[in-house]
Amino acid sequence: METARVLVAADKFKGSLTAVQVAERVTAGLRRVVPGLAVETLPVADGGDGTVAAAVAAGFERREARVTGPLGDPVTAAYALRGDTAVVEMAEASGLQHLPDGVFAPLTATTYGSGELLKAALEAGATTIVFGVGGSATTDGGAGMLAALGARFLDADGKPVAPGGGPLATLAEADLSGLDPRLKDVDLILASDVDNPLTGPKGAPEVYGRQKGASEEDIAVLDAALTHYASVLGPDTAALPGAGAAGGIGYGALVALGARFRPGIEVMLDVLGFAPALARATLVITGEGSLDEQTLHGKAPAGVAAAARAAGIAVVAVCGRLALPPEALEKAGIRRAYALAELEPDPAVSMAQAGPLLERAAESIARDFLAG
Repeated sequence: METARVLVAADKFKGSLTAVQVAERVTAGLRRVVPGLAVETLPVADGGDGTVAAAVAAGFERREARVTGPLGDPVTAAYALRGDTAVVEMAEASGLQHLPDGVFAPLTATTYGSGELLKAALEAGATTIVFGVGGSATTDGGAGMLAALGARFLDADGKPVAPGGGPLATLAEADLSGLDPRLKDVDLILASDVDNPLTGPKGAPEVYGRQKGASEEDIAVLDAALTHYASVLGPDTAALPGAGAAGGIGYGALVALGARFRPGIEVMLDVLGFAPALARATLVITGEGSLDEQTLHGKAPAGVAAAARAAGIAVVAVCGRLALPPEALEKAGIRRAYALAELEPDPAVSMAQAGPLLERAAESIARDFLAG
């Protein structure tokens, strides 16, 4: 009989556990039922927040840089480096986590720090950069990022346009001639779990503006400003998949930096070495905080399950809450999902006790799939 070998490849439980902690808790629960069980852990991420942490857990070196935060204040941001490959997470520099509670700046938040973080990766010698975008506080079309890398955005008087998406309405000239020349020799991969265009009904302001504090009026202002911005830089690129990612930073990377868009989880599974780990496994455990309709559209568990199913390896999932029917799970390649909400129905208690509850869920998996 084949010796069981489990691969734990789960994303974070947002607000409760990092992906590394999820892997630790699942491993502990499994081994309580099957002592000495062979478990390999590979924390995963889909390009959003947690991407650098997943790379570091897979053996990349953590590097830090002082950069400009979304409100213009300095922040410390991390990226990951292994050889000449860097993993850069825009949320580290320009993410919502850098905003004080209840403070938003939908019209003026800048991605300048994301450009500085990309520059730090260039300085470190990276020639392949995986640029994970998501969790942004910004809707500036990547103009701040490009400015940090040497672009100039000028109004009709020849003065620099102020930071943020709103002021792009005054843009008269975009000069990209000063962009860092090292970018020409870099393979820049835009890793995102969203494929929205820059503007319009499915664009960045309309779909994601509200979670960044934008009012209905702000959304209209931002959509018009980004439409104008694209008319100056290159309107054809504005409709490309991923252009609307992270407040339009995807557009800036595609139109000016020669980036190529790939679904974030696919890129990260490649970078993290998922295929060889999968080849060693007899069972895969994936998961994230909420297994819901969004999960099916490019989130980490769906990517893990698809790859495992293609290899003929069974997949089960753990989650905080489960909002998918069994048939949707089966279609995604997930045999069964174990939700913490089944063990503790109070969401606040479930989040506070996520670690111990996850160990209990893992014990159930071991009994159902591994014991005997």
